[in-house]
Formats: sequence, structure tokens, C-alpha cells
Amino acid sequence: MKLVDELYEMYRDKLTGDEEDIDMLAFAFLEEMSHEDLLALIQEVDKQELFNLMGIYLIESLKGKFAQEEYGQQRTNTYHPRNIH
Repeated sequence: MKLVDELYEMYRDKLTGDEEDIDMLAFAFLEEMSHEDLLALIQEVDKQELFNLMGIYLIESLKGKFAQEEYGQQRTNTYHPRNIH
């Protein structure tokens, strides 16, 4: 995705690339975007990128749902919830 490449180029020498830095960068970016801006970005992606976006969203959302349901039960939870905006 062109956006990921651009963000990477802008911040690769400024951030360590650890999960905390990446979360911070993503959240800061999303806070600045309007609904219309995000829709325009989605319009630019090809079919495979759209499948990847939806796949990641579905996987993470389902992990969260299952983790919530199992909260307090005996099964060990390996899911670490992240606030994705």
C-alpha cells in the first residue's frame, strides 16, 4: 500500500519500529483523518490490498470477541487487545 510505504519512509529513521512506536504512529495518523479521507484511501487500494485490510480487521475483531467471551474462564488468553481507533 502506497500509504504504508510513505509513512515508513517518513518515520523509519525517527522511530525504533517496535510495537509501541507503530501503534503511536498509526493512531496519530488515524486521528488526523476524516471519514471521507479514509474512504478515499480505500478507493485507491487494489483488490488484494482490500482483502488484506478486511482480513486483518476480521481476524483481530474475532480474536477480541473470543477473548471477551473467555474472560474469567480457565482457558489462557494469548490475545492482547489494542485500541485501533
